[in-house]
Amino acid sequence: MFIQLFITVNTYYKKSFPKKAISIAVFYISLFQISLLLLLGSFFAGFFKQMHVDTLTADNAWMLFIITSIAIYFKNWMSYSGRSLMILKAKMNKKKQSDYNIFLLWLLPIASTALAIILLRSFL
Repeated sequence: MFIQLFITVNTYYKKSFPKKAISIAVFYISLFQISLLLLLGSFFAGFFKQMHVDTLTADNAWMLFIITSIAIYFKNWMSYSGRSLMILKAKMNKKKQSDYNIFLLWLLPIASTALAIILLRSFL
């Protein structure tokens, strides 16, 4: 799923910004994965608070989120650059590529971040 989104964003921005298309696509995929991580973390934070489970303090949880976000960005940077990118594109060229609206693609991380903030405000 993330590979398809990466290829879609990359091909869209390759027309306008040929040198920055890969960087924009890596940033988009990282932002989307980090926003999903935030959504999942806020759900579990609210769930554990209602269950009265004290596993992590809030400061430690935010520190873990920041470290995981940096690791996600570097993982995407390594996996979507160079030779592995050419292999991924070759695999995706064989499959039928679905065309997504770029506005909706950028709306996905914004919507998941907004849902995470709503969950954090309502549970905590």
